[in-house]
Amino acid sequence: MKPSEIPLFLLAGGFGTRLSAVVKDVPKPLAPIHGKPFLAYLLENYYRQGIRKFVFLVHHKAELMKDFVKEQQEAGILKDCMVDLIEEEQPMGTGGAIKAALQELPDITDFLVSNADTYLSAGVAELLTVEAPALAAVWQEDTGRYGSLQTQDKKIMQFIEKSPNAGPGLINAGLYRLSTSCFEDMPSGSFSLENTLFPALLNNHNLQFIRINADFIDIGIPEDYEKCKHYLTP
Repeated sequence: MKPSEIPLFLLAGGFGTRLSAVVKDVPKPLAPIHGKPFLAYLLENYYRQGIRKFVFLVHHKAELMKDFVKEQQEAGILKDCMVDLIEEEQPMGTGGAIKAALQELPDITDFLVSNADTYLSAGVAELLTVEAPALAAVWQEDTGRYGSLQTQDKKIMQFIEKSPNAGPGLINAGLYRLSTSCFEDMPSGSFSLENTLFPALLNNHNLQFIRINADFIDIGIPEDYEKCKHYLTP
């Protein structure tokens, strides 16, 4: 499968509580960096990697997200892409939002998922070399903020909880290859990928990973948001 043939779901519905001290007026994916929303950089990144089908899952300050997507369709990076935008009437969690979206988009069976507040400079081509379910992993010298992955061969055996001074290791980079079959036994309503879907996949020894040699940025806290401003150039 080519990158242009697989849809990318962007999880853009969260409240961004940890970042609200410095970004108050817009949802976290639209946090300004050099006068441009973070999400614009993210779309440019995935466009460079070949993605041409985007599904936006929105909730918090959804009208601002809708305006941004419309602008990008009319005169921005999305003007030659296929785009769907699905608004959650109530918070559904990362897993619940995807399951609900799949019910509205029945033609989609295999897809990628990305957090809309993390930037991974590569990973799409690599994930397309393995079957779903799989996630991209990157090496971090300090995994304390993220938690780490215990792996064996190509499989994830356990998610290690966050802890201070945890040392180096592989972390979940927030980019996944999933399929509709992953969600068949998941509950209706709100649930989390990390807390509900992935543990179920682990129990079945069914969650692969692929290590990506790429830059990884998470703007979820003010300190890393500031670091991102130095990484991303106008």
